[in-house]
Amino acid sequence: MNHLQQDTPDSFLETADIETSSADYASRFSGSVGKYFLKQQQNITLNFLKTQPRTSVLDVGGGHGQLALPLADHGFSITVTGSDDICGQRLADRMGTRPYTYQTCDNLHLPFADDSFHTVISFRLLPHVEQWQQLIAELCRVASHSVILDYPDARSFNILYRLLFSFKKAMEGNTRTYTMFNRTQLKKAFAANNFAAPAFAPEFFWPMVLHRKLKNPQISRVLEQPARLLGLTSLFGSPIILHSHKLPKTTDTTATEARS
Repeated sequence: MNHLQQDTPDSFLETADIETSSADYASRFSGSVGKYFLKQQQNITLNFLKTQPRTSVLDVGGGHGQLALPLADHGFSITVTGSDDICGQRLADRMGTRPYTYQTCDNLHLPFADDSFHTVISFRLLPHVEQWQQLIAELCRVASHSVILDYPDARSFNILYRLLFSFKKAMEGNTRTYTMFNRTQLKKAFAANNFAAPAFAPEFFWPMVLHRKLKNPQISRVLEQPARLLGLTSLFGSPIILHSHKLPKTTDTTATEARS
């Protein structure tokens, strides 16, 4: 592993990834149900990347290792950022001897040149960041080809979020507040950064808290299958993994002709 440090976290405005890199957060994805969640997330992400094998990937706020680990195993060149050195220390435990680079930095002002990485990913971060437009702008800036991220969609059981949050917290114990998004919001955010209309891949129809309480991936798969076949997951599923690619830069032909 290469470990680089750029700044002190005292100056960083967004440090939500410290929590998502923690052992407590990792416990939300432990056991057979946790593996079921992570496998679904991994499969969708790898499907988006299937035509770009072994490209460079920047994982912003990825100290949780949920995707850095499987992507490294699939031959991708991985760089991970975190807003505190502790994120890199926890990641090192999970990555073992796999090759990767970690850098402590400000996730809203990434220390990389434009188009530095083929693909930029960011998971478990967007809904916990107040300056989410700035985060998306940075992801798009350093990506030469595409951006992949996940988020909770408002067009789902999340519509009951405010009513059921206390119930959800009582059931899960270590859940926390988050921001929901709709597809139009995110389409506009990516368009503003010269990226194409995203592809949206919902992971589950039924709330993840239900699957956690069932504690049986086989039952969860049985529950999810009809919703997927009927198109309900596509319409109302959450969380969603979004994939968008950079558009070619346009040239001002009028200005070019005027100079000639």
